[in-house]
Amino acid sequence: MTVLELNHVTKTFGSGHKKVDALKNTEFQASRGELIAIIGPSGSGKSTFLSIVGGLLTPTSGEVVLNGQNVTKMTEKERAQIRLNEIGFILQASNLIPFLTVAKQMKLLNQVKKGNMNVDEMERLYKDLGIGDLRGKYPSDLSGGERQRVAIAKALYSNPSIILADEPTASLDSDRAYEVMELLKRETKNKKTTSIVVTHDTRLISYCDKVYTMTDGVLLQQEELTPAKKDENDAKNSCMV
Repeated sequence: MTVLELNHVTKTFGSGHKKVDALKNTEFQASRGELIAIIGPSGSGKSTFLSIVGGLLTPTSGEVVLNGQNVTKMTEKERAQIRLNEIGFILQASNLIPFLTVAKQMKLLNQVKKGNMNVDEMERLYKDLGIGDLRGKYPSDLSGGERQRVAIAKALYSNPSIILADEPTASLDSDRAYEVMELLKRETKNKKTTSIVVTHDTRLISYCDKVYTMTDGVLLQQEELTPAKKDENDAKNSCMV
């Protein structure tokens, strides 16, 4: 079942000689249970793409459809509700609330949104992410990797229809990065969520169902890779890391 569609979406900033086409005519579809990677160099349009999908930016033209709802035509208040109820964000900056402990970060979500994980699911998530002993700590007490794992837990806790992750493993060591991708893959499949991951780390694309490249605002899907072609593709993409 298709969860997300982008139809002829573009995004232009500025005008005249300062005009920048950050996202060019983009067609994109994502279905339930898919983990999708988008790779590309800095400034290629990846963050603009995520911001448009997440309802944080309005496209210059085209439409974004999420679960059959045309987000492009919504008011800002309606888009805010979509972000709260349908979308989980995992950003490079963890965006944790500095004066709340890890446990209270989760409890706050219960006050603003229904349909979050139950207690057993939450305990399993704590264990999977290795943050069970961090519950009473504040963000300032955590390392960069620990803050990122808590941010990932917050995104998954709300049971979103779609997860948008911007370099979710950037602050993690290799072993933890692979564990996080395994977790994202498992949660995506088990909960029939859709996850879109923007990453420079081409080692992580082996966990994904589809891989796209973004270059100068143009989004292209890569061909399905055999193991031999994947090794060749990793070598070609190493320049993007």
